[in-house]
Amino acid sequence: MDKSFLKSNSIIAAMTFLSRILGLVRDYFIARYFGANGLTDAFLIAFRIPNFFRRLFGEGAFSQAFVPILAEAKTNNTQAEVQNIINHIGTKFLFVLILITLITVVIAPVIIFMFAWGFYFSPDPMQFNLASDMLRITLPYLLFISLTAFSGAILNTYDQFAVPAFTPVLLNISMILSAIYLSKHMDTPIMALAWGVFFGGITQLLFQIPFLIKIKKLPKLALGDHQAIKTLKKRMLPALFGVSVSQINLLIDTMIASVLVSGSVSWLYYSDRLLELPLALIGIALATVSLAKLSQHFADKNDEKFAQTINNTLTIGLLLGLPACAGLVLLAEPLIITLFQYDQFDAFAVFQSSSSLMAYGSGLMAFIFVKILAPIFLSRGDAKTPVKVGVIAMISNVFLNVILGFYFAHVGLAIATSISALLNASLLYYYLNKQSIFNVSSNLYQTFFKALVASFIMTVFILIFGSEVELYLKADVSSRITLLGTTIVLAIIIYFASLKLLNIGIKKQ
Repeated sequence: MDKSFLKSNSIIAAMTFLSRILGLVRDYFIARYFGANGLTDAFLIAFRIPNFFRRLFGEGAFSQAFVPILAEAKTNNTQAEVQNIINHIGTKFLFVLILITLITVVIAPVIIFMFAWGFYFSPDPMQFNLASDMLRITLPYLLFISLTAFSGAILNTYDQFAVPAFTPVLLNISMILSAIYLSKHMDTPIMALAWGVFFGGITQLLFQIPFLIKIKKLPKLALGDHQAIKTLKKRMLPALFGVSVSQINLLIDTMIASVLVSGSVSWLYYSDRLLELPLALIGIALATVSLAKLSQHFADKNDEKFAQTINNTLTIGLLLGLPACAGLVLLAEPLIITLFQYDQFDAFAVFQSSSSLMAYGSGLMAFIFVKILAPIFLSRGDAKTPVKVGVIAMISNVFLNVILGFYFAHVGLAIATSISALLNASLLYYYLNKQSIFNVSSNLYQTFFKALVASFIMTVFILIFGSEVELYLKADVSSRITLLGTTIVLAIIIYFASLKLLNIGIKKQ
């Protein structure tokens, strides 16, 4: 296996792991200080809306469309022209973001109505008004973090993966400090979290500037038009759906959850946050590295390395994703109890959050494969196929949400999202095969079945020794962490030992 691929992915995984762990610490303080209730639901809506658009305009569609353009320019043009492309795209992106931010701040209540109409029709207008006020504070985060994602895409193209992967740590630190200290000085304590988001966005953007200066690629204002902007528009508009369908589906979950009982938005949020940990470490890390590598190989017309990169990415995704999927489902309740059941977060919230976590966790492999497969098309300049697949998956998710949400409430929404992700991943592979871009090899099939066997052995261990909920309920904080940590470490050892016995691993080629 390509050493540079493994090294790049390991760097991103390590930095992402640090960020996600701090993200869980952040959520621990949110749960402990504010619980899972109507006030928390209001903040989570105000945070999720700019976060959703960030994933579309930032690390989602924009980055996926921009990186291949920059990689091609880097290969075929002078450094002066590369800088010119960065300047023009960066300037246009800045102006669009400023316009969107100004408009959305003014019409914040309308946006809350669109994305959480249940708040508007609630007998108590407090939740709707609070969400609108907090959204006005969090919306500028979209401007700051999208520019941060633009900077990160430049750094990734020049193999500077560590800095963009580390940057989210700063948002988590800002929100943690706001929850602990700033909340004590606010008339409405939970408003401190909105300000934590605002200052976190500024900090993230400022952090990346010195590294752009170091590689001499700091964007400068450049008025006028450029062919690269037209190419970006052509690729980005359809990619808004194709790359970010899972995020759109999660937002639809939130919209429908707003009309369910109070706390539903929070229960989905906490379970989604735990889903995001393995998804980021495996799916997003692999997608980030593979997009840069695939774009470079396609620009170089190196078909052998292009196919090898896909094979390497899927192999790592399988070997790491299957045990993570089993772990999320089997340890859902112990995870929620250990991380969140303190002070304002009660046993009822634990049960509801762990139920939706099991539903999300069962679809983890599908989420990972969507992250891996969509960039293959985008690296080749094909944004139409992912969008076609994405629209089908999104429409199916809406119908499933209505049906399953009616019968199973917030858990049904999580089930619907997992099913639509499976449909998305299946169709993406179908078109890869149909267009003769990639076909699963016999070696990859063997890897899958052996990883499945190793995951089954690990599952038996967890069921017998590690999933007794009563032990966690009776334990204090340190004992819970020790018990959960021991179970996870032993499960990992058993899984990789089983892989070793089955003669499977990540081999160098």
